Amino acid sequence: MSTPLLSTWQGLSRWPAGPWLFSRAVCFKAPYFSTIAPRFVALEAGRCEVRMRDRRAVHNHIGSVHAIALCNLAELAGGVMLDASLPRDMRWIPKGMQVEYRARAQGTMHATATPDAAIASRESGYELPVRVEVRDDAGTLVFVAIIAMWVSPRPVRAPGASRDPR
Repeated sequence: MSTPLLSTWQGLSRWPAGPWLFSRAVCFKAPYFSTIAPRFVALEAGRCEVRMRDRRAVHNHIGSVHAIALCNLAELAGGVMLDASLPRDMRWIPKGMQVEYRARAQGTMHATATPDAAIASRESGYELPVRVEVRDDAGTLVFVAIIAMWVSPRPVRAPGASRDPR
């Protein structure tokens, strides 16, 4: 099974500027993520890797990577992993996030998102925990997030129905 997002990644990632273009497209769809200038490194069903360079815009007052920038990176990696993994009849939204700061976050951050349970199509909604680990350039684990994602069936629309109910 390949989702439209995963197919887009597979097509673009073969080209030198493809991962950059894919990253820009994701940030165009969800503009807040552009605040961390992410770069996708890998994407497959059940796994997403995203990099965030070290730059002043993501620093806190002591010069390390800000906690909220790390949360932003985690939600991006977890959400894109789910978009690439869920059956087409399912959708997701974050419901909560538990985080642990394990070490001072300095330098480029590399996030890897994986599900903590099986991804499935169901008739009713369910909570799916997604684990995101963030490491620095040396491979040190600096941040861990468990994101509670609410996965539910997409509503069925009548043919020709408008998306906007107004």
